[in-house]
Amino acid sequence: MVEWQTRTIQGRVPLKGVEVQVLSLAPNFDLVYTRSMSSLYNLIFKPKVSREDRLMYIFKAMRPTQWIKNLVVYTAILFNGELFNPSLFLLSTYTFVIFSAISSASYILNDLIDLPFDSKHPSKKTRPIASGKVSIPDATFTMFTLVIFAISASLFLRISLAILVFTFFLLHAIYSLYLKRHVLFDVFAISASFMIRLLAGEVITGFHVPIWLWLTVFFFSLFVASVKRHSEYINQGGKTRPVLDEYTSQLLQFLVTAFAVMTVFAYSFYTFLEDPPHIRTRFTEIIEPFLKGAETRKWFMLTIPFVVFGVTRYAQLLYQHKEGEAPEKMITKDKVLLGTIFFWGLILVSLIYVF
Repeated sequence: MVEWQTRTIQGRVPLKGVEVQVLSLAPNFDLVYTRSMSSLYNLIFKPKVSREDRLMYIFKAMRPTQWIKNLVVYTAILFNGELFNPSLFLLSTYTFVIFSAISSASYILNDLIDLPFDSKHPSKKTRPIASGKVSIPDATFTMFTLVIFAISASLFLRISLAILVFTFFLLHAIYSLYLKRHVLFDVFAISASFMIRLLAGEVITGFHVPIWLWLTVFFFSLFVASVKRHSEYINQGGKTRPVLDEYTSQLLQFLVTAFAVMTVFAYSFYTFLEDPPHIRTRFTEIIEPFLKGAETRKWFMLTIPFVVFGVTRYAQLLYQHKEGEAPEKMITKDKVLLGTIFFWGLILVSLIYVF
């Protein structure tokens, strides 16, 4: 039952010690803090934009820049030599769209829950929901629409995929409400969401992802999550994310270093133990007489230096430039990192599909 209460806020919230009116949506769960009834009404029901701009800000609230994370669903067909198989590529693309929708729904849920904190954050306060440009009813309606679309669309493909989509949203809901307030559980929950995406790529295509590649994605996602926490710790401390009060600089540095090393080792083992799927091309027939035993050589290991350099560059951006709170921006805006990913992908695709 939704009810009004007047109380003095306790704990680590932006309005600690201030008597405010609270909108209680559930027991022990207060969504919005405000100093007056009128300001709360304006925050919930009156977005600070015109109707013409509403759709644009709703789209921004969906965080489309984060959709890059959902490219993980293509891993199964990429590393099995099926990237250019039209039917499998189409299935993977459908899965990418579905996970983009469900991840956007989870981001909106997170922004609704974190509204009191985001409004005090130097950069997050400009987000559409935190800034009031998207009203709470609009955000809630969009979230439920995306959830219904994602689960319904996945049911048309595979029931197992629908289960993974629902699990993905449930994980993010638990993360937003509970896990992100606890040390280590927060970064492992982020990693688990990448594992679900990877598994979805397997489920929809039927192609297996080698265990060492699984471990590479697992450790790399932990590395990215740890870098994000470390950057938040350096830039803001616990003012906008209370869990950071439980972390220490030494622990975060250990996590970043450990997961970086594990990522490189796991990927190196993958390149050594797994052979590229042999796809015969005209170019293959030309070079075979000149390069005996080419198929048995560990060509994937040529990509290891790019992974090592990419991980190192990512860490450099954290420690020297104090970036890392937005991994998707680091990857798409840093030319050195972008170039590293491009050449890694170029060599990888060439080894699988050309040579």
